[in-house]
Amino acid sequence: MSKHYDDILALVIGKIRSTIGEDWIQDFDIETETRFNTDLEIESIEFIKIADAIQAHYGTRLDIVGWLSGKSIHELIGLSVGELTAFIAGAVPEN
Repeated sequence: MSKHYDDILALVIGKIRSTIGEDWIQDFDIETETRFNTDLEIESIEFIKIADAIQAHYGTRLDIVGWLSGKSIHELIGLSVGELTAFIAGAVPEN
């Protein structure tokens, strides 16, 4: 993995922790294989808040809604932290 990818992964994990905001998530081991639905068991509204926080961070350089709208329901249910991070890393140029 590149520093660019690692920096984005750290940001995504930080947004997950700050958005959920509960004690258990601070100690939960979030990795690229972690799935939003099955591992984190977050509700769709929480995922929307996480996506919104990431979108706000990157602004118009990123189109999370467009990316998500192209996914099937099965892809959305199985979405992992790594898949989201890879999308962002591909969409946002390195500094």
